[in-house]
Amino acid sequence: MIEKPAITDQKINTLIAERWSGRAFDATTAVSDEDITALCEAARWAPSCFGDAPWRFIVWNKHSDEASWQQALDCLAPGNQQWAKNASVLVLAASVKTFSHNDNDNRWVGYDTGAASISLCLQATSMGLMSHQMGGFDSDKVRATFSVPDDIECWAMIAIGHPAALDTLNEEQLERELKARERRPLTEQFFYNTWNTTEIKG
Repeated sequence: MIEKPAITDQKINTLIAERWSGRAFDATTAVSDEDITALCEAARWAPSCFGDAPWRFIVWNKHSDEASWQQALDCLAPGNQQWAKNASVLVLAASVKTFSHNDNDNRWVGYDTGAASISLCLQATSMGLMSHQMGGFDSDKVRATFSVPDDIECWAMIAIGHPAALDTLNEEQLERELKARERRPLTEQFFYNTWNTTEIKG
C-alpha cells in the first residue's frame, strides 16, 4: 500500500488529506459485516435538505454473496472491472427524486447523496479501508439486474476494500496509481464576496 496525502496550502484534517481513490485492492481479505455497518452508519448521518435523506445504497459483499457481487461487477465499465474485481465490497449510490413529506421534486438529491457518499468514504479511510467512487457503470444494467425502480436516480458505484501491494496492478493502472495527486489552485474555484473575485478585501 502507498500513502498519497493531499499537498495543501494550509494544514487540513488528516482524515480528509489521506482519503484518495486507489485501485490496488486486496482480493483475499474480507470487509467484516461490522465494518460495512459502520460505513452505512456514516452515510446515514450525513446532512440533507429537510433531513429527508433521499439516498439509497445497495451493498454487495463478495465474501457473503459472490454471485450478486459478480453481477454488480459486470455492470461496471470494462476498465473499472479490471481493478475493481479485487474489491471486497461494491456499493451503488442512488436516491429518491421526491421529498417523502409532500412528493414534490427534490432538486437537492444529488447534492445530498454526494454528502452521504463522501461520509461513507471518509469512514472507510478512518478504518484503514480504501474506497474508489466510479461514474463508469451501466445504470440501465443495474436497474434491470437488481430491480431498481425507474424513479430512482443512480449516481455512482463505489469499490471498497483493504489496500494491497501495487504488484496487483497492470502497467497502465500502476502508472495512474503512482501519478501525483493534483487539484486546481484555490484561486480558480473559491471566490470572495462576488463571482471570480479572489482577493480578500477588508
